[in-house]
Amino acid sequence: MKEIKHFINGEYVSSSQGKTFEDRNPANGELIALVHEGGQEEVDRAVAAARAALEGEWGKMPVERRMALLHKVADGINARFDEFLEAECLDTGKPKSMASHIDIPRGAANFKVFADLVRNVPTESFIMDTPDGAGAINYAVRKPRGVIGVVAPWNLPLLLMTWKVGPALACGNTVVVKPSEETPHTAALLGEVMNDAGIPAGVYNVVHGFGPGSAGEYLTRHPGVNGITFTGETTTGEAIMKAAAGGVRPVSLELGGKNAAIVFADADMNKAIEGTMRSVFANCGQVCLGTERVYVERSIFDEFVQRLKQGAEQLKMGWWQDDDVSFGPLISRTHQDKVLSYYEKARAEGATIVTGGGKPEMPGELSEGNWVQPTIWTGLSDDSVVIREEIFGPCCHIRPFDTEEEAIALANDTPYGLAAALWTENLTRAHRVAAAMDVGLCWVNSWFLRDLRTPFGGSKQSGIGREGGVHGLEFYAELSNVCIKL
Repeated sequence: MKEIKHFINGEYVSSSQGKTFEDRNPANGELIALVHEGGQEEVDRAVAAARAALEGEWGKMPVERRMALLHKVADGINARFDEFLEAECLDTGKPKSMASHIDIPRGAANFKVFADLVRNVPTESFIMDTPDGAGAINYAVRKPRGVIGVVAPWNLPLLLMTWKVGPALACGNTVVVKPSEETPHTAALLGEVMNDAGIPAGVYNVVHGFGPGSAGEYLTRHPGVNGITFTGETTTGEAIMKAAAGGVRPVSLELGGKNAAIVFADADMNKAIEGTMRSVFANCGQVCLGTERVYVERSIFDEFVQRLKQGAEQLKMGWWQDDDVSFGPLISRTHQDKVLSYYEKARAEGATIVTGGGKPEMPGELSEGNWVQPTIWTGLSDDSVVIREEIFGPCCHIRPFDTEEEAIALANDTPYGLAAALWTENLTRAHRVAAAMDVGLCWVNSWFLRDLRTPFGGSKQSGIGREGGVHGLEFYAELSNVCIKL
């Protein structure tokens, strides 16, 4: 049986207590590997290694050399593309059609993008008057924050982990990564790439485990960690904030969402259907930016519902390796139970089930997997549990609206504020409605179209802080002002 070990100080090591847990394929329940579970000792060792690297070769390394090494890491991922692809798809069950175009390429690109950014981004300087007339010059120096604890999610494991590790290392920090217990493969595999690229030992560390009473809690509470970045559900983010309060350590949190799409009657119907198909059903709905609430102008409501139904029923479930597969399983049996419980709640609350609403019949080994049907509802009240709470599955509720003001009010009526999608060919309306959305990201006539230089993050209960471009440097680097009297 394959074992997945911790990566600490440039070496793969076993858990001191000998504890392991199972990593299973979501598509058929097959046992893939035994994963070593870390505790306080492993976290202590990883943080100590990261601290030593900061004080050693990595901390003294010229910026150009550091940037060149990060480019080598990106090249190393791409050189082993098929290996990373298989590891990611085995852990998540997602089709290779998605992972090969998004997860692995973006996972590699995150190192190059942020390396180039740090190489070129300026800092401020000001000349000021002084009473004696000689003046003074102020300028800022950007310094690494220190040891960064990275708690990564399971839905886009490599992409979202390197989205944090890339800028952290580019700014000169070291990291201790706690990948999701559901998806340990690619974080561990990246250790080999780090070694091959020449990244000094201790710069990149991985400790596997769970949250409370395991590696996650020990990492976020560790006094040697200088900052914590997390992507995941809001309740876990709240727990991390409490842990980070000890020592007054900064956090960067990208949390839950109950994202809306608004489709106006003047939208290009083909674009709106294609984009909403992706935003609702991509990655089996397990995307923080995904759409679970769709508001459609009444005059095109029936047509939109019918065409989205047709699209959902054409999705192909199956093995990740198959070229024609477009829809995978949920990550775990626990998450399958959660999503199916919302399917039952929708039925109990009187939803009209347009399509789906249950568990599909899968052939052979796939019958043991964590499958649910792509699902569309109509007819629920705005205070329904299914409308209010994040489900994180392949489902949406579609509701008609009559006026622009009504659509904006409905879309913003949520404690979350991560993303929204607008579909309209009216440019003035697009600008006006986008500005009125209480979200961190608003797409117009697109979805998940990401320029990595732009700010990424949520408002309200969807998170704290912004990642991407120079905005992420505010978390991963400390600014010191130097004032020189002339």
